[in-house]
Amino acid sequence: MIMRPDDASVARNMIEEVGAIISTWPCNSQNRDHCVATLARVQHTDFLWPMCIREVAHISTLITYTSKHSVEVQVNVMSENILTATLWCVPLLLKNMDKVLEVPPVVYSWQEQEEEGQKQYKTQKLERMETKWRNQDVVQPVLNPEPNTVSYSQSSLIHLVGPSDCILHSFVHEGVTMKLTDEVAGIMAARHCKTNLVIASVNAINFHDKIRKGCIKTISGHMAFTSNKSVEIEVLVDANSVADSSQKRYRAARAKLSQKKKKREREKRFEEGKGRYLQMKAKWQGHMEPQP
Repeated sequence: MIMRPDDASVARNMIEEVGAIISTWPCNSQNRDHCVATLARVQHTDFLWPMCIREVAHISTLITYTSKHSVEVQVNVMSENILTATLWCVPLLLKNMDKVLEVPPVVYSWQEQEEEGQKQYKTQKLERMETKWRNQDVVQPVLNPEPNTVSYSQSSLIHLVGPSDCILHSFVHEGVTMKLTDEVAGIMAARHCKTNLVIASVNAINFHDKIRKGCIKTISGHMAFTSNKSVEIEVLVDANSVADSSQKRYRAARAKLSQKKKKREREKRFEEGKGRYLQMKAKWQGHMEPQP
């Protein structure tokens, strides 16, 4: 596709769409109830170069591993090799979108590919379970915070989910949620650094629950780590129904650590962020080195 002025942050929507398509196809290839795959996790995303208006984007996908109830998909967006991403999708029954179907096994090109995929599956499953256990806290606004503190840069957006935000069966398109998390992260980074920034890498996004049409989404975030040239931000997505007062607010994506251990957990989060930063820096240096 050719990039247009209204395609800002379109890469997130593109990788989610192609990931859902390639994940749905093998699940419907057998004689069984029809399903549709939905995005459950973005494993990692590296933005190698900016994508500009009028450039041509080419998206390619490959299924790299299947478990009983999920599919790992590798997505590459080519425009001077700007982006690579790894997604995890799960197939949902069309007649009952709350039921997860089993995934048919895939034939791997080599044994190491299956072993590596199984290792990645176990790792991401443990991390998703861990973030789901930490889903009860809410980012509370702080009055008159001191400059350059975590409270000073934290930001929130409130969004009413409309029909244009949804796919079939009135559930929110995950790409819409990712775009809003980008906006919150951008606001926070600009507020902290007093300048414009671009997203260089997405460590992981966990989707814990579906968001339905008519819900109010609250997207909030706070700083996790800063280096001399980059910042790491944690973003939380909560949802609650406008029409149904009996439905309580729930965590739809990501997580927040306990406020009771705020100081200690912030220090822990900083050290974890520092480790991820050093890994990402080494990876980027490998991308930028001239190839023989």
